[in-house]
Amino acid sequence: METLLSGFQTEIGSISSDIKILQEKSMDMGLRLKNRKVAESKLAKFVEDIIVPPRMVDIIVDGEVNEEYMRTLEILSKKLKFVEVDPMVKASKALKDVQPELEKLRQKAVSKVFDFIVQKLYALRKPKTNIQILQQSVLLKYKYIISFLKEHSKDVYNEVRAAYIDTMNKVLSAHFRAYIQALEKLQLDIATSSDLIGVETRSSGLFTRAREPLKNRSAVFALGDRINILKELDEPALIPHIAEASSTKYPYEVLFRSLQKLLMDTATSEYHFCDDFFGEESIFYEIFSGPFGVIDEHFNSILQNCYDAIGLMLMIRIIHQHQLIMSRRRIPCLDSYFDKVNISLWPRFKMVFDMHLNSLRNASVKTLWEDDVHPHYVMRRYAEFTASLIHLNVEYGDCQLELNLERLRMAIDDLLMKLAKNFPKPKLQIVFLINNYDMTIAVLKEAGPEGGKIQMHFEELLKSNTALFVEELLQEHFNDLIKFVKARASEDPSSSSDKPITVGEVEPLVKDFASRWKAAIELMHKDVITSFSNFLCGMEILRAALTQLLLYYTRLSDCIKRIVGGSTLNKDLVSISSIMYEIRKYSRTF
Repeated sequence: METLLSGFQTEIGSISSDIKILQEKSMDMGLRLKNRKVAESKLAKFVEDIIVPPRMVDIIVDGEVNEEYMRTLEILSKKLKFVEVDPMVKASKALKDVQPELEKLRQKAVSKVFDFIVQKLYALRKPKTNIQILQQSVLLKYKYIISFLKEHSKDVYNEVRAAYIDTMNKVLSAHFRAYIQALEKLQLDIATSSDLIGVETRSSGLFTRAREPLKNRSAVFALGDRINILKELDEPALIPHIAEASSTKYPYEVLFRSLQKLLMDTATSEYHFCDDFFGEESIFYEIFSGPFGVIDEHFNSILQNCYDAIGLMLMIRIIHQHQLIMSRRRIPCLDSYFDKVNISLWPRFKMVFDMHLNSLRNASVKTLWEDDVHPHYVMRRYAEFTASLIHLNVEYGDCQLELNLERLRMAIDDLLMKLAKNFPKPKLQIVFLINNYDMTIAVLKEAGPEGGKIQMHFEELLKSNTALFVEELLQEHFNDLIKFVKARASEDPSSSSDKPITVGEVEPLVKDFASRWKAAIELMHKDVITSFSNFLCGMEILRAALTQLLLYYTRLSDCIKRIVGGSTLNKDLVSISSIMYEIRKYSRTF
């Protein structure tokens, strides 16, 4: 039994050894199989990447350039990159067989797509072609051609790039030139070099304005409806032939806005296309060197003959708003162009503004003076001009403009005082100043609720001159009463004065006032009505005069009460309530 078991154990040991050998052989075979699979996979990949299928050759050589051609071009590109990049491939014998064929295919593909894309680019030159539709619906479908040429034929890519730049430069330059020529026919001339605040109306002559309706004269100084252009910034550009058919003419800022809008939209579209199609933003600036040149030439010719300060300021505001629009679009391609336009506009505005300023400083008082106390046309021009510029500065707070307006205000103050001095009587001088200050304040208030420092300045002048006029008016009718009140009414009659106030001294004043105070007030009322252009302003002044008269008469009454024997005059004293009633009667008229 023991021998049997021993033999069995020996056999088991032998089987165990055989199993171990079989296990090792199995593992070895598994490893070899895995290695063969990896080798087969790599070889299959290599063969797939390096082989040139006949179908691919047929499409590249004889096929039409379409979507299938684009896909085949991508496969060819991958094969070309494969043989160029991998060092193992470069060392393979298979490459020597395939490389010449791949090179022939590359050359054929480059030649074919070059001819195709150039033909498409030349289609852009055809008259009345909608460039943006052609770009979006045709060219962008074939943008892989550009990527292929950029990677596999840099020279040909540069030729295509140059052809596109040349084509678009010429097409867009011609487009903008034609648009500008059409816009120029719609231009309404607003101002000439003689349309200045301080220039005499008659001096410009009858014939210089024969081409223009008279209503356009007001647009030189008043903003009016021209402000509406700032609410239409993103409206579509004008279509010239439609505007021309309706015989409508526009101030230049309307045409300027339209041109800039067309430029923005064209530039936005072209910038996006260049980025999508060529993958280059820099190409935009080469294309637009032509259109920029056309626009600059036009703008410079307009600018050197532009004397419309309000139009220039509107253009400055339009450019600022257009910069914001382009910033919101995240398109930086017009930044330097807008900066250049701004740099051109500001000095021109300053020059025209200074012409207005100097026209006031150098104005001939002799030729401007008119024997009329109503608001002077020069002051109205100043008020409208200042109100217009204040309105255009509300959202901008431009300190330089505010400083210039202050200089203009000082010049008009000086001129107005010189004009006022030509009136022979001080009262007429004051009436003239009040009428002009009141009109100026009214115009400034129309421009906006906050006239700022300039409005406050004229309000102070109006207040001080109103006080002067009230005194002049009262002295004209109640001179003796006012003299007495100012000189003696504050004295204490009971004091041991050298010359105490007596009943005999005041009795003539009391009787004179009682006999004609109502008639005098009526004369004052007529005087005010005829003197002041603004009825409300005149009534305010009359009320101030009557209130001041009441104060003077109250002081006289109080003085009489303190005089020994003053009660004898009570029968001649007009009651304060009677005067108050009369004041209220005139107050009800406004």
